[in-house]
Amino acid sequence: MASYLWRKYADHLWHKWEKTILWDMLEPYRRPKTFTPLVVIYVSAFYTGVIGAAITEQLYKEKYWEDHPGEAVPLMKPKFYGGPWRVMRGEVPGFIKKE
Repeated sequence: MASYLWRKYADHLWHKWEKTILWDMLEPYRRPKTFTPLVVIYVSAFYTGVIGAAITEQLYKEKYWEDHPGEAVPLMKPKFYGGPWRVMRGEVPGFIKKE
């Protein structure tokens, strides 16, 4: 029984080696893997973020206008940026304000 198993194992290794040689010869002629799925995922993620930011800003403006009708909306503080943030002390600059 042991010799039978060793023979089967040797046959397995031999055929595995033959397959490896065959695929190693064909490898240089294969087409390279495409980047299309990766590019599609990155582009869709970017535009999802852009659309999400636009919707968030619009909702912020509508909420502000409900409480302060007719006034200029102050700049919205960034949600995912924890660094220093000050643009004219968080106010809309004077040349943009309606007076």
